[in-house]
Amino acid sequence: MISSYLRSTARSFLPMVFGLSAFVFTAVFFTVSPAQSNTDFKQWVSKVWPTARANGISRKTFDQAFAGVVPNPQVLDRAKHQPEFVRPVWDYLDRALTPKRIGQGRKLLRTYKSTLSKLEKRFGVERHILVAIWGLESAYGTRMGDLNVIRSLATLAYRGARGKFGFQQLIGALKILERGDISVNKFQGSWAGAMGQTQFIPTTFNAYAVDIDGDGRRNIWTSPADALGSTANYLRVSKWKKGAPTVIEVKLPRKFRFKYAGLKKIRPMSKWVAMGIRDVDGKRLKSSSRRAAVIVPAGARGPAFLVFNNFRSILRYNNAVPYALAISYLAKQLKGNRAVVKAWPLENLPLNLAQNRELQQLLIERGHKPGEVDGKVGSKTIEAIKAYQQRKGLVADGYPSSALLDRLRKG
Repeated sequence: MISSYLRSTARSFLPMVFGLSAFVFTAVFFTVSPAQSNTDFKQWVSKVWPTARANGISRKTFDQAFAGVVPNPQVLDRAKHQPEFVRPVWDYLDRALTPKRIGQGRKLLRTYKSTLSKLEKRFGVERHILVAIWGLESAYGTRMGDLNVIRSLATLAYRGARGKFGFQQLIGALKILERGDISVNKFQGSWAGAMGQTQFIPTTFNAYAVDIDGDGRRNIWTSPADALGSTANYLRVSKWKKGAPTVIEVKLPRKFRFKYAGLKKIRPMSKWVAMGIRDVDGKRLKSSSRRAAVIVPAGARGPAFLVFNNFRSILRYNNAVPYALAISYLAKQLKGNRAVVKAWPLENLPLNLAQNRELQQLLIERGHKPGEVDGKVGSKTIEAIKAYQQRKGLVADGYPSSALLDRLRKG
């Protein structure tokens, strides 16, 4: 799976304003002794207090939260060393959609039938999607992270490359403690501050977590009802449409023009049907005004999908297409539906981060605009690849393959 740090960053899509001072955003890159480092950290913590106080944090909560807290080297190491290999989408799905996870999910659907029925009625989000998120985020509450949330976020804010993010989440975490949703000694999560059975970051928790079981606390750590309800509420405000589809695997016409593919290329179903797109079995799709986009996450030789508004709602939870596909198909299999039908192009491996950076740089040298040279293949990089492919008379599917990189290297 992609790292929880990247998931957390993507998940925080609403701006948070804390009147941050410049010291927060300065990463400490020099090497100091542990004793000196701890002294510097304590001085930094003292400078956090005015911002915390301005956000309604009491001195008692602040002191309890930071008692004995020192920077965590494990957090810094994880933040600086992201995996070099980009996992193929089919491998990601294989790891996500295991028989064990599907079986456990079906049991929990029965166990929490009453709760899920109430959540569907209140928030309009399908129960299978909620359970799929529960399963993928924390293995149904069994893998929530065991690190001190305050320590992790303070480390990121103090010395991490994403200091602004870390500081915003740190203030958000202090607000959780101030409100009393969880005690300091039980405030645990991932190394990047994602928390609970459905892995909310603090700012998202503060904005959207809800108390479903009626105990006065929004307890996403030990209350499945609160965790699932909070997720349902988050998807609701992310424009989830009750009863609408999420994703449909489709069969593209032989001469499909891949310039029309991509998350931003949204069209009414009537136009996709008119272009000759059918379901994966070749049957005609229902023509309607419902809007969708075509995606080909493994390029022209792999499966193709029509994705709808609800797919985008899942992307709000985690802005990664493989994740949204995994949630969508885990939900389908929890209902007893089949998995992806068309075979994945197993020989067509994606590039690693270093290769993607090289690809982006070569595209720039050829006059294209892939965005920042960071190794992350986003919409700008995909469109730049398409433009290059079109110019060279290739199938313009936007897929960053090794063959494409070799072609760019040869000029």
